[in-house]
Amino acid sequence: MAMVGQPGFFDVEERLRELSAKGDDLERIAVLVDFAMFRAELEQAVPRADGTKGGRPAFDHVLMFKILLLQAMHGLSDERCEYLIKDRLSFMRFLGVGLADPVPDANTIWAFREALKRAGAVERLFAQFDATLRAAGYLAMGGQIVDATIVAAPKQRNTEAERAAIKAGQVPEGWTEKPAKLRQKDRDARWTVKFSKARPREDGAPQVDLAVPAFGYKNHVAIDRRHGLIRGWTASHAAAHDGARLAEVIDADNTAADVWADTAYRSAKNEAWLAARGLVSRIHRKKPQGQPMAPRTRRANARKSAVRSAVEHVFARQKGPMTLVVRTIGIARARVKIGLANLAYNMRRLVWLSSRAATA
Repeated sequence: MAMVGQPGFFDVEERLRELSAKGDDLERIAVLVDFAMFRAELEQAVPRADGTKGGRPAFDHVLMFKILLLQAMHGLSDERCEYLIKDRLSFMRFLGVGLADPVPDANTIWAFREALKRAGAVERLFAQFDATLRAAGYLAMGGQIVDATIVAAPKQRNTEAERAAIKAGQVPEGWTEKPAKLRQKDRDARWTVKFSKARPREDGAPQVDLAVPAFGYKNHVAIDRRHGLIRGWTASHAAAHDGARLAEVIDADNTAADVWADTAYRSAKNEAWLAARGLVSRIHRKKPQGQPMAPRTRRANARKSAVRSAVEHVFARQKGPMTLVVRTIGIARARVKIGLANLAYNMRRLVWLSSRAATA
C-alpha cells in the first residue's frame, strides 16, 4: 500500500493554482480589499501589551479580524473555525498563514471578538468599509430598500413565570443563585411568530396562512437599489417592531430620495419622518380593515414589490451560504455577529460587482 508523502512547497502551490482556476472568492476578496485600512481601528479597539514582559507574541490584529470575517462568511463556531483554518488551503491563503505557522485557538478567537464588542468597534469597521466602497465609485444610488429578517438563536427552555420575568426585564427567581445557569440563559432574545402567506388553491379558494414560531434576534438593513450593498443596519430581539427601526437604518447619503419597504413600516410617524427629510415613501399600503383592497392600490403595491424583492437576495445569501445564526448570549454579542455578517456580505457583494464590471 502506497504511503502518502508530506506535501512539498510546489505541491501546495499547484493546489492553490487549481483553487484559483476554479474561482476562489476569498482570494478575490483579498485582492479587492485592503485590510490594512482596518488596522488603526482594530489596534485602538483591542489594545495589546508591549511585549516587555515576555510570553508568546499576540496574533496580528488584521489576521484576527479576517478570521472573524471567515466565521461570518461560513457560519462557523470558534472551534470549527480553528479546525478549518488548519485544514483548508483557501483559508490559509486568505489569512496569509503557512502550514507551519501557529493558528489562533477557539479561546483566542472568542476573546478578540469580545474585545470588539466592548469597544463597540463593529459599527465603525462597517462604516469604514462603506466609505471605501463609496470612494471606489460604489455610491449609494437609486433609492433604498428597507427590511428585516429573523436570525435564529438557540432556543431557551423556560417556564411561563421565567418568560414573564425576562419579558419584564427582570432576572427570574433563583437564577441569581446559579451563576452557571445565568451565564447560559439568553435574556435578550425573544420569541415571535412569523406568518407565511399561503397561496390560494387552484380553484381560487383561500387557504389558512402559516404561523411559524421563531426565537432569536433581527437583522434590520437598508440596501441601495443600484448596487444592492447594505448601507445601514441595526440589530434587535426577534419580537421588535420593524417599523420602529426605520430611522436607524436609513442612509442619508443615497443620491435618490425613494424608500421602499413593506407594510410593517407604514405608519403616520414614519411617513412624517420621511417627508421632513425630503424622502419619498414607496412603502406598501395596508389593506383597509374589513374591506377589499382597491385595484389601484394593489397594482401600486405590486410595482413596489418588484423593487423591494431585491433585499430578499441579501437575506437569502446570509441564511443560505453564510448560514447566519447567533450562537452567543445577549444582544451585545448578537449585534457583533450580525454586524460582521453584514460587513462580510458587502465584501462578497463587492466581488460580484467587480466581476460584473470586468465582463461588461
